[in-house]
Amino acid sequence: MFCFQCQEAAKGTGCTIKGVCGKEEATANLQDLLIFDLKGISVIAKGLKEAGVQIDPAVGLFLCQGLFTTITNANFDDASLQEWIGKSQKIKQGLKSQFDALNPGPEKTSIMQKFLQYFTGSPEAEEQVQLNGSALWFSGDLATYQEKAKTVGVLATENEDVRSLRELLIIGLKGIGAYADHAAVLGTQKQEIFDFVIEGLASTTEDHTVDEMVALVLKAGEVAVTTMATLDGANTSAYGNPEITEVDLGVGTNPGILISGHDLKDMEELLIQTEGSGVDVYTHGEMLPAQSYPAFKKYSHLKGNYGGSWWHQNKDFETFNGPILMTTNCIIPIKESHTYKNRIFSTGVVGYPDITHIADRTNSGAKDFSQIIELAKTCEPPQEIETGKIVAGFAHNQVLALADKVVEAVKSGAVKRFIVMAGCDGRQKGRAYFTEVAEKLPQDTIILTAGCAKYRYNKLDLGDIGGIPRVLDAGQCNDSYSLAVIALKLKEVFELDDINDLPISFDIGWYEQKAVTVLLALLHLGVKGIRLGPTLPAFVSPTVLNVLVENFDIKPTTDADSDIAAMMAGN
Repeated sequence: MFCFQCQEAAKGTGCTIKGVCGKEEATANLQDLLIFDLKGISVIAKGLKEAGVQIDPAVGLFLCQGLFTTITNANFDDASLQEWIGKSQKIKQGLKSQFDALNPGPEKTSIMQKFLQYFTGSPEAEEQVQLNGSALWFSGDLATYQEKAKTVGVLATENEDVRSLRELLIIGLKGIGAYADHAAVLGTQKQEIFDFVIEGLASTTEDHTVDEMVALVLKAGEVAVTTMATLDGANTSAYGNPEITEVDLGVGTNPGILISGHDLKDMEELLIQTEGSGVDVYTHGEMLPAQSYPAFKKYSHLKGNYGGSWWHQNKDFETFNGPILMTTNCIIPIKESHTYKNRIFSTGVVGYPDITHIADRTNSGAKDFSQIIELAKTCEPPQEIETGKIVAGFAHNQVLALADKVVEAVKSGAVKRFIVMAGCDGRQKGRAYFTEVAEKLPQDTIILTAGCAKYRYNKLDLGDIGGIPRVLDAGQCNDSYSLAVIALKLKEVFELDDINDLPISFDIGWYEQKAVTVLLALLHLGVKGIRLGPTLPAFVSPTVLNVLVENFDIKPTTDADSDIAAMMAGN
């Protein structure tokens, strides 16, 4: 195996024996194989589109979902990944039917040659005999594909810089895929997003110049903005605009269900099904922002937030006592010694061996959470691990409602600078840097945050500036879009030509692929001087890093004191 997609890549280069995340070699190979198949689907779909054939949006959505399930800490279940591979074969079979319907000619020949090149490494005509009706288009023979998996992973691209740009694009597409899937769950899809996913994946099987590949990576940033805006619209249309909300950190006396991840539709259906049952619902990790949506506030059994960020879950889930529902990525390995191993459930793209998976919706119905609810009724109430409250709900609509107050604070000098500290949390000790920055920032600064990075400082007593809290939490990682909207609005209010002229600095923590997607979105918006930590991505080669430094002034985090001094000086 070789995997370097997350911040914890072994030795800062890549995991080769077992993932630091806990992923086994066989699982990593199956994920490589799934990505390989998604590329193959895209090669065929792109060719058919160029030939004037309309591609079913379901193909684009499947690509997004397939990418999503390979994100770090999403799917550890080999059986589930084999099912995804089987689904990809069926998608290819459907595209082959469209291919077969094409009239013979140069367009049909071109699609065949590109597919052969992708799958066999050779576009020679005699290999068409092997292709037609063969396992290359559709097969249930997993053993054949497992052998193929050993040759199609990241290292199949030998040139380091080409590999770096291809993987940077694929990783960006994984985040786009995740956000597009969330929007689709709420009934919102955009064909332009699916079209770019097809184009981007197919491009990684083709020869392109460095400039062309850089352009595609930056286009991923543009599409990331579109995707996050689409998801923002889907969330707020369904559940209203987030409001400033005090979230309780304590517990009640009823048994509870703990819901983690990012999927708000799962949250809604769980709340509906638990109403009047005597079971309370608590949020965990990236589900904390759900507490701020008006539609969820009507449920009196929606209690507080329990625990911290994802990497604390082994401890938090033990003391919670009740069942846990993992709706998206962020699940980590479960040991036999963990008492919660028989009360944790997965759903959506999440997979883990030997835990119960809640099936997807069918025929526009709801997921059935009755098994979780019945189990909850037999459990003790959660053990209290902390008390107090934290404030959430500072998405763009709420912050812009305070725009006059914010602008006046800046003009009066009460607020000297905004520090965007969005992104991910993680286990690495170096992430204490972000807590230290928050503690040491001057009292005339405001932290804008989104994602689980906030757990490094959202429970600190940092006070307020004229009634404006010094930590403004916009929500989940995808709600980093809100931070961009706020920055662009401030740029307009202060009549500036360049977003970089605002008193805003970006000090971003990253862990997995969605944070990279957010980074590409910020680059598309023209943000420069972003600090990135606690380490730079292993998938960025020195040459590609130089391109990012020269064009966007991306820099690594150093130490809290030095970085604070530089940011306060506008550097």
